[in-house]
Amino acid sequence: MSAKKLSASRARQILSAAQKARVLVVGDVMLDQFIWGGVSRISPEAPVPVVDFQRESFMPGGAANVARNLVSLATPAELFGAIGKDEAAGKLLKLLEEQKIGCAGLVKSSARHTSIKTRIVAHQQQVVRVDRETRGHLDDKLTAALLAEIKKQITEADAVIVGDYGKGVVTQPLLDGIKKLCRERGVWLSLDPKPVHHLNLNGLSLITPNRKEAFELADLPDDTKNANPFADKNLMLVAERLLKELNPALLLITLGELGMLLCQRGQKPFHIPTVAQEVFDVSGAGDTVIASFTLAIAAGASPIEAAILSNHAAGIVVGKVGTAVTSPEELVKSFEQR
Repeated sequence: MSAKKLSASRARQILSAAQKARVLVVGDVMLDQFIWGGVSRISPEAPVPVVDFQRESFMPGGAANVARNLVSLATPAELFGAIGKDEAAGKLLKLLEEQKIGCAGLVKSSARHTSIKTRIVAHQQQVVRVDRETRGHLDDKLTAALLAEIKKQITEADAVIVGDYGKGVVTQPLLDGIKKLCRERGVWLSLDPKPVHHLNLNGLSLITPNRKEAFELADLPDDTKNANPFADKNLMLVAERLLKELNPALLLITLGELGMLLCQRGQKPFHIPTVAQEVFDVSGAGDTVIASFTLAIAAGASPIEAAILSNHAAGIVVGKVGTAVTSPEELVKSFEQR
């Protein structure tokens, strides 16, 4: 099924209601560094391009980019995670403060490095990425501190988003603690998974794997790709298996250029074709999807409305370079143009 549409006026209504919602974001926070330049020659030392430096910029990344997406769509967000006691942490905290993202829930540890992803971009193309980070699991003391902070703030929250990027913050004890807090208070819980972690993801409100992650979670080979998702035998099997085994209220599988597949138990999957006009950079598109879908649900949208809204938001950000975001005005305009 893929027939339902969302009007610009309904999108505006959802985004307006989302301004009164409050979302907590928990997970691996990072600092995204971009080094911008141009290439006009190949190095005489090795067959690699020489990038002539022009400028650099910094943005919140990982779970911090999920929070950034929420705030850019005028939904208040509080961020929870772990950072080091280093220069990168100071830079990240300054950015979060400038962008009005609540960061009282960030715990500091001298045993951890603040994750930095450095992307070198030449002529709007990413040349290479360098990662500096700690990947060890968060210890019991820091996990307890995070849960205590979440417990304090969840009483006024409409939804929680967990962003697992495999950097060690999202452990089973943390996830179990968050699940318990959300269940006790009837709070919506979304999660962007990292299958390599093998966490127990049972009983969440929303799981948003991309195609590759969905197949890994279901432990099935991806060898039946088809432009029509409904004719993709293994994709349908993956959706069925994940709904049965993980028991989420909703499963949203992002399919890149093929859009998204929204799955619910007992219903035929709903396919949303992509609305992206041009794709410059997919960095952070998954963050945009889970942020915009969750804020729409918190604002009273139906699952299908939330999926269509998040598909439009993703279509906008992939047309920009870097880990981009969109605004309510830009998002509503994307519906008026169709």
